[in-house]
Amino acid sequence: MDMTERERYQLKKFVRALEGYHGRHTELVTVYVPAGYDLVKIMQHLAQEQGTASNIKSASTRKNVTDALERMIQHLRTIGKTPKHGLAAFSGNVAEREGQSDVQVFSLEPPAPLNIRMYRCDKEFVLEPLRDLCEEKEVYGLVVLDRRDATIAMLKGKTIIPLLKTHSEVPGKFKAGGQSAHRFEMNRELAAKAHFKKVADYLKDQFLEMRELKGILIGGPGPTKYEFAEGNFITDQLKRKVLAIKDLGYTEEFGLQELVDKSQDVLAEENVAKEKEIMLKFFTLLSTRQGMVAYGHDEVKRKLELGAVEVLLLSESLDDKTIEGYEDIATQFNTEVRIISTETREGVQLRDIGKIAAILRYESRDEE
Repeated sequence: MDMTERERYQLKKFVRALEGYHGRHTELVTVYVPAGYDLVKIMQHLAQEQGTASNIKSASTRKNVTDALERMIQHLRTIGKTPKHGLAAFSGNVAEREGQSDVQVFSLEPPAPLNIRMYRCDKEFVLEPLRDLCEEKEVYGLVVLDRRDATIAMLKGKTIIPLLKTHSEVPGKFKAGGQSAHRFEMNRELAAKAHFKKVADYLKDQFLEMRELKGILIGGPGPTKYEFAEGNFITDQLKRKVLAIKDLGYTEEFGLQELVDKSQDVLAEENVAKEKEIMLKFFTLLSTRQGMVAYGHDEVKRKLELGAVEVLLLSESLDDKTIEGYEDIATQFNTEVRIISTETREGVQLRDIGKIAAILRYESRDEE
């Protein structure tokens, strides 16, 4: 399941808040319940851990751990049943001064299914599974080839996943005796075309039906990559997804990493493409149909509370409280919320015109 931008922002905010808590000893409790797992079994496990905690030598640590477990069990009882996507729950004494007690419990159902079961007692909450969910898992196809070999892989998030390798029957550059130079070159070209067709067929098998595929990156040493990419080998549907063709010094696994490294500019551009698109729409309307947009805190808030806003644009440079306040109003009117980074020129422009803007549902004609 794909997360919305808003869900990802809320999850990141939750993680940031919990990052600020630190225990003096291993006394902060983390519990992850996978989707579909029986919550009663988790509570039984935590009750057993309470018994184990009674053996902790330090009186203050023992109290903090048992209190954290008790609060966690009570909290899970109120939830009663594992939510659809599982549950991430955290409890512990978060008092700033030693010797004080302020045992808090935090939990959320993540916007995508959890597939991890965990109980951990540590100096910090274990947040890596949630951080992993925060990352956009966009998928790109990778093809590294020369006339002799080809490697096809997938880039998911930051991970390169090799899928297959193939080897061509293209003979070397030097012909064997008894064969004319013309015939030898013809055979080399035929073998190269057969190699390209085979790679293109593999590409089709791997990626044509892949819904989450965002694009394809092709690389290799020499002109081969252009012969392959620009010839009539790749199906038109996939050819339209080719984002870049990069010159590489390597093939195979080293080539895959080099291709990803050299394509960082393209990948970064892809990641912000949707953001640039919505901001471009806003600025185009601002210059052509000003009644279809609003910007600045007071004007946007007024339009938002009237239910007139279709898309609310909030700069990530706003503080969490302000963003949350706008999101609460937006929810009441089914308004789409987009958090805009300051990594693009358009994002910087939004920041400079007051950090808050909106595309309206209908043209506004304000009274003078």
